[in-house]
Amino acid sequence: MAIGKITSMLGLLLTHPQEFRTLVQFYLFHEQKRDITSKQEHPTSGWDRESMRRCWEFLDVTSRSFAAVIKELDGDLARTICIYYLVLRGLDTIEDDMTIPDEVKQPLLRSFHEHTVTPGWQFTESGPKEKDRQLLVEYATVVEEVNLLKPEYRDVILDICAKMEVGMADYAHKAATTGSIYLSTVTEYDLYCHYVAGLVGEGLTAIWSASGKEAPWLREELGLSNSMGLLLQKTNIIRDYHEDAEEGRFFWPNEIWGKYGFNDLTELCQNDSLERATWVQSEMILDALRHACDSLDYLRLLKNQSVFVFCAIPACMAMATLALCFMNAEMFQRNIKIRKAEAAKLIMRSTNLREVAIVFREYARKIHHKAKPQDPNFLRISLMCCKEKWYEQNYPSFVILGQEGVSYDPEDKRTAVVKLEQARAHAKRYPNAAAPSSDPFPWELVTYVGGGMGIIFLLSAGIIYTIFKLYG
Repeated sequence: MAIGKITSMLGLLLTHPQEFRTLVQFYLFHEQKRDITSKQEHPTSGWDRESMRRCWEFLDVTSRSFAAVIKELDGDLARTICIYYLVLRGLDTIEDDMTIPDEVKQPLLRSFHEHTVTPGWQFTESGPKEKDRQLLVEYATVVEEVNLLKPEYRDVILDICAKMEVGMADYAHKAATTGSIYLSTVTEYDLYCHYVAGLVGEGLTAIWSASGKEAPWLREELGLSNSMGLLLQKTNIIRDYHEDAEEGRFFWPNEIWGKYGFNDLTELCQNDSLERATWVQSEMILDALRHACDSLDYLRLLKNQSVFVFCAIPACMAMATLALCFMNAEMFQRNIKIRKAEAAKLIMRSTNLREVAIVFREYARKIHHKAKPQDPNFLRISLMCCKEKWYEQNYPSFVILGQEGVSYDPEDKRTAVVKLEQARAHAKRYPNAAAPSSDPFPWELVTYVGGGMGIIFLLSAGIIYTIFKLYG
């Protein structure tokens, strides 16, 4: 495996040297914030218990990308979110399993929150091809750890599980009894995404507040936490079109793709329909982008650095993925994802809100650049991607932060307004003092011009003197 990785890196050095440089920087300078296996971390990570070690193993198997950021959360948040993730992963595995009959699946889903605190409970009837089947086979291990959580954490997890299982059961029952495998409207699509992802955001926010690491009132910001979840879920649904279509799962709403002349969602991957398919793709991405500003507002409310990074990294990845998918017909033919070097760069940049906002702006501009006039959504995409109001309101581009403090871009007209307001504030505070100098006369320019003219004069005088000396 090590040889394969070395070979891969050497190939990257020859084909994409800039990406090779980024990955080397990441491996050398991106330090792990904590080691959950170390003895001093055992009280909060639970690594000294065999059951919790098995849960950490399940986390690594089910989601390598999430596992890394979960392990860097402060204190007992890492262990709590690990268990929260595994509980919802188990629930999701049952919902996705097409081999379980509806009469079995319905009571199983609707009582999953009860099974989650029932000692010894496990489920062994998942289909043999379900990738997370083993998690349910050994679910008693997860149950054991759930019952060891603080009551305030356990109550949040069970509450979210109870809400989510109802929505999942309703959609699974509809598909099984009506034969309809499609979501009809964008409203229905939003509701489905709320059940499977918006509620996840609601639960995470409640856990942040319960931990004391974030403000108690943060858990009341349900609209923002829901938008954060919907941005991530809709991005995954868009990116995973090919994989879902192969397995007979369809989440793109008929209200969007039906208007472009398609009778079946599988028609999008046909070669003679790729242009219209990209228009459907364009509208799906447009729908996802409407949650971007709310996601930034949610991040703005977070104060704990580990919590911020945990939320910011997937948000930045989502924007990068949307930019990759936009007007990319290959998405209908194969599974696509952002490159490792780009992901590493985003991880290194997701440390503060200003940088995250810049990342959002960069990828919005990439989407706008790729937009095509023949796309029926061209105007709406252009308007959505040109919305830099959030960034300008929170981090005005004419304000320059340097080592010597704050300065202002002299080329920007807003600088004159700021200087005028500063002068007014100074005059109001010190009515008898002289106003700070705001003389617009360009003394620096005059100095340079005068110096230049002086040099020319001296050179001319020297030339004239030489001529008279030689020929006089």
